[in-house]
Amino acid sequence: MLLFHIDKMLFTIPAEQHDIREITEILEKHPEVQFVSFVGIDIGGHDTDEKIPVALFIENMEDMLKNGVQTDGSSVVLPGIADLGNAKVDIIPDLNANWYVDYNYNNICHNAGGLPVGTLRIPSFLVHNDTFHCGSRSILRQSIDYFKEEVMKLLAEHPYVFDYIEGADSVDDIEELTITSATELEFWVKTPDDKGDREQLFTAQLLKEQYWKRTYGDVRTALEDTLQILDKYGFQVEMGHKEVGGVKAKMGHSGHYDHVMEQLEIDWKYSTAMQAGDNENQIKYVVRDIFTKHGLDVTFMAKPFPGVAGSGEHTHIGLAARLKNGKMTNLFAAQDAMKHYMSPVGFGALMGILKNYDVLNPFISSSTDALNRLKPGYEAPVCTVTSLGKSVDQPSRNRTVLVGLIRSASKPLATRFELRSPNPKSNTYLVLASSFLAILDGLKAVLGAGKTPEELEKSLSKKYGEEDFYLEQYREYRSEEDVFDSYTEEERARIFGKAPATVWQNLKAFDLNPEKMEIFRESDIFSEKILNSYRLATVNQWKTELHDRLIPATMNFVRSCSKQHTGEEFSDYDVMNWNKINKLRHDLAKDTISEKCLLSKTKQALDEQNYELASDLQLMITETLEQLEEMYENYKKNLF
Repeated sequence: MLLFHIDKMLFTIPAEQHDIREITEILEKHPEVQFVSFVGIDIGGHDTDEKIPVALFIENMEDMLKNGVQTDGSSVVLPGIADLGNAKVDIIPDLNANWYVDYNYNNICHNAGGLPVGTLRIPSFLVHNDTFHCGSRSILRQSIDYFKEEVMKLLAEHPYVFDYIEGADSVDDIEELTITSATELEFWVKTPDDKGDREQLFTAQLLKEQYWKRTYGDVRTALEDTLQILDKYGFQVEMGHKEVGGVKAKMGHSGHYDHVMEQLEIDWKYSTAMQAGDNENQIKYVVRDIFTKHGLDVTFMAKPFPGVAGSGEHTHIGLAARLKNGKMTNLFAAQDAMKHYMSPVGFGALMGILKNYDVLNPFISSSTDALNRLKPGYEAPVCTVTSLGKSVDQPSRNRTVLVGLIRSASKPLATRFELRSPNPKSNTYLVLASSFLAILDGLKAVLGAGKTPEELEKSLSKKYGEEDFYLEQYREYRSEEDVFDSYTEEERARIFGKAPATVWQNLKAFDLNPEKMEIFRESDIFSEKILNSYRLATVNQWKTELHDRLIPATMNFVRSCSKQHTGEEFSDYDVMNWNKINKLRHDLAKDTISEKCLLSKTKQALDEQNYELASDLQLMITETLEQLEEMYENYKKNLF
């Protein structure tokens, strides 16, 4: 357990307490908080962190809260916007968000009763050259404001929709719209340097030996400590539990479980859209710090281990209205939950996400790691499809779809959508910002056409080749079956659309779907400048990771696949297997005078900025590497 008096520690300064006098009083009462950091989120999802002594912050608070602090283009990812020749970037604090204290549990402040040293992290906006708001939080803020304004206009222009919404007769009954969101954090923990046996991990997953089982040892202690700390921040944690991945830990000679490799999940209460992004950011820091304190590595990678479950971060989106009579009503929910799945607003929102997902996906799955997770058989979505439920009285729990409807007749306020493709490293701010613009597109089409819930259910359930007023003719969008088992790979690609396999293929959606890009151009929130910056950042990340991390890692693995049969204890079968393995090794990683190997061809394509070729070669590397891994494992298992 953490040996601190956590009840004496400061964890949060909520938005309503951001008066200068009140902030000063709070910080003076908590000497353990020794630093302040303005946290801006760049276009790549990275956050800034600088240590400003509390005394200096208090002395200059009025100026800092108004003008922030300054950084430069080399410290943030804003390509095409802030570079070394035009590098002025200000980090302006957000006074309307909760501020959180980030603790260093390895550094004790002896002047504060033995409490750990804390840094007050203030969520902030990035502003280039004093006027251009360009960070991820700025984009989300603009998207939220625009979305609310446009939805109110649509509700006023199409009053028929109130025939299907509970508690409101017209837009005049609405005081304010509230966008709600929440994420769920899945992650892997392990003891340092331990490597899991792929077959053991797969077998444990298949037998569900870990799913929701009791935790033991340091994992249990770390999880319990984490949940207690998160509750002090006010995140209202709902549960923490084991996920599907992992193997049973082994007791070592030290009396501790020394061979830990487990997947966990933590869930917490929803919040407003911006606050949900900030909450997730802080929660990941807490999780990593607490588990590290207990000697455990944490990874938020989407697919840290091949062949077993990856880690998702399902993102929930809801829309409610606070009425002038003080009541709340869910705009997605049907007025009669036993007659309709949703209101026209709900149908429009869902259809907007589905139709425009091709251009949302680059903001959600922006890395090779993210796309590695989206493979059949691991409860991760592989195609653009939804599920409503086989009937209105049977809510869907189909975990094979991209976005699901979560509803309960007894809890209409809980009606929402669960987007299942994000992962722990997705930029939640951009995921939400782009999703709201896609939702708005669907609302404009649905409400503009005056469609009823019955008509919209029929549209959403259309078959391949059927024309529709909004959805694409040669696509299907709904399945109440397991899409992994009920369709072949070819059938899924044909009727739901072929999913991108590389980052480059994903980004090409911006060019291949100009009509869908209108959802960004119409509001100019994702301006050409922002979109270009994001594209440059994502391509550079993909290129650098592939060139300097994935290719060297593949080379190291190829070198590790060495000839193992010696002496007399081998058969002609072993020789045959090794010859096949050696051929794959050479195809992957061995140049000759006349022919370069796949790894060398890919590096050359990246160096020459021939990204189309590099993308194709990456797929060839992946396929060859999978063959090599499988064959080498089988080869070793046949040896004495």
